[in-house]
Order: sequence, then C-alpha cells, then structure tokens
Amino acid sequence: MSVVKVAYFSDALCIWAYIAQARIDAVKEKFGDAVRLDHRFCSVFGNTPVKIPTTWRDKGEYAGFNAHLRNVALQFPHIALHPDIWLTTRPPTSTSAHLFMTAVQQWQHERGGEASVFDELLWAFRCAFFRDCRDIARWDVQCELAEALGIDIGAIEKRIHDGTAYAKLASDYQDADRMRIEGSPSFVLNEGRQKLYGNVGFRIIEANIQELLRAPGADQASWC
Repeated sequence: MSVVKVAYFSDALCIWAYIAQARIDAVKEKFGDAVRLDHRFCSVFGNTPVKIPTTWRDKGEYAGFNAHLRNVALQFPHIALHPDIWLTTRPPTSTSAHLFMTAVQQWQHERGGEASVFDELLWAFRCAFFRDCRDIARWDVQCELAEALGIDIGAIEKRIHDGTAYAKLASDYQDADRMRIEGSPSFVLNEGRQKLYGNVGFRIIEANIQELLRAPGADQASWC
C-alpha cells in the first residue's frame, strides 16, 4: 500500500493551527494508514512581548490582536475562544511548549507507542490556551496537562535536562528554515515539492494527497 508522508509544521500559539485541527482529524479519518503525519514545530510566537506589540503597534497592540482573533473565531464555529485571549494571559513564548511536546514525542517513540498520546497533548495545549486562557509557556501548566494524560513527567524532564529534546526542536526549526516554511500551519508533501500554508481547506489537502496516492513515483510531478 502506498503511504503519503506529510510533514506538518505548526506553532502552539497559532490560532490557524488550532482551527486546522479539524482538518487534521478529517485527513486521518479519510485516509487512515495511507497518510503518515509527522508533527513538527516552527517558531512564529517565539518572542511574543516583541512580536505582538510590534506587529500590532498601530492596531491596538494586545487589544487589537484580541479583537482580530475573536473576529476570526466567529468564522469557525467548531472552535471555542476565550474572550480574554492575550489580555489576561500572555505566554512570553511558544518555545517552552514546543520543547515539552518534543520531549513527549521522543518518550513516546522510544516506548514504541502510537502517536495518540502526543496528539492528545498537543490538542490539550491548544485548548488550554485558546479555550481556557491558560499560560502554556509555564512548566507547571504543561505538567498538569501531561499528567492528566498519564505521561511520565520524570521521563520528559530527563529528555529536557540531557539536551535531547533541545536538539530535536532545533532540528525542527532548522528544517522549517531550510524548507522555507512561511508560517503556521504548513503541510509539506512530496519530499518538499508541495507546500500548503495557512487557512487551507480540507478539499485542497485531500486533492494533493489523492494525487500522490494515484502517482506515488518521486520522478513524476503532481498536477496539484
């Protein structure tokens, strides 16, 4: 059976990645084992105390960004957004959340487990921030969310302390630069030949995957 490999880059604090989770779920339901999704991280909100006031300087800074996100959420009724997002809780970075989740990826891989625990934690992190307005940059919040899913915090802490989680996250960020990932979320298919970025509908994602399943040869260009 042909398998399509998809590298999926996202930032934990990106609302478009939060929205796109429904499309990820639809891909899994539609294609099952025919698609191998590799979750990777890119840095969009690496330094929010600089990014948001600078990007939104003439548009209300945090209050303007909050209004923008609430307007975006109105277009997507499948998500829940806390009305005080970025007002009462302001994570300084997404990097610490990415580091924790990278350690979970490693722990899960070494145990030979399925991707479900990591997937569940990634979704729990997104919901904790966007829906519940919690600071997912904080270690105590990260541990609380992970422990609720039965994740071994000691094993995660070990991978952070010995540097292996840092190395894997650095690889994600470097690959995002090398592949010229423009932002979050981004789907990379066909060994980098096809990139889908931002608010991309499921039918577009589906068409690209279907074409690769139809003509899986790397020497044959896709029509999508």
